[in-house]
Amino acid sequence: MTTAAAPTRTRPRKAWSTGQIVLTLLGTAVSAVFLAPLAWALFTSLKSETEAVEVPTHWLPEDWTGQAWTALFETGNITNWFVNSLVVSVCVTTVVLLVSALAGYGFARTEFRGKGVLMGVVMAGLMISPAVLGVPLFTTVQQMGMVDTYWGMILPQCAPAAMVYILYKFFQGIPRELEEAAFIDGAGRWRVFFTIIVPLSRPSLAAVGIFTFISSWNNFLWPYMVTNNPDLMTMPNGIATVMNSYGIQWAQLMAGGLMAGLPLIIVFVFFQRQIVAGVAHTGLAGQ
Repeated sequence: MTTAAAPTRTRPRKAWSTGQIVLTLLGTAVSAVFLAPLAWALFTSLKSETEAVEVPTHWLPEDWTGQAWTALFETGNITNWFVNSLVVSVCVTTVVLLVSALAGYGFARTEFRGKGVLMGVVMAGLMISPAVLGVPLFTTVQQMGMVDTYWGMILPQCAPAAMVYILYKFFQGIPRELEEAAFIDGAGRWRVFFTIIVPLSRPSLAAVGIFTFISSWNNFLWPYMVTNNPDLMTMPNGIATVMNSYGIQWAQLMAGGLMAGLPLIIVFVFFQRQIVAGVAHTGLAGQ
């Protein structure tokens, strides 16, 4: 004898409140504002160069073509630009993470003579624009023979005053009892740092690494100053050279801009949780 299955009850969906509707519309409008330039660049890159400069302009191409993308790879050196940007950004991010973590932990957990003065120097670095240091940095790099080299582009970007301060404030929020327990068990300072502090600091380290990578990838001024070799150009510098005797090639310029922004979009999409968590943890540590 079979028994009939009990009917399943479905909960009726709650109607949206006025606040939810307003927030949804507001979020949609803000998203449209941010996505509109990307859509414009994409559609422009799929136009011919003649159509890209027509007045009045229009969003959708009349004749869809990938000529700009093909020309960018054939006439430009975009593969080298991409590799150069990747090498420089990864190296800068690695050095900044190592230096800022060690310096931040040293300021947060050790007492030594001159600590206040050194911390003041780090804080002063937050108030100086990088553009002001361009000429003295270039003179130093030139005297060291690092012009037109990877090291010349990498090392001057590895003075992370802001990142040192962020990690310093985060390390201050980690309970000292965890380290004291490890010291009692016979662990040394280095072992405590790598086995306790670093794992607990992953959200903030991830945020610092991502922000550093984005900043280095988008850096135009310093690589432009320190290298004249076309084979060492980064993406921002290489895209700026997309010109010929007739002027700027707008379709190619839009295609190059999309290529340059693609890695940053991928980083944000895959690591947005780490960015939010890192900022939140850093903010709480400073309370």
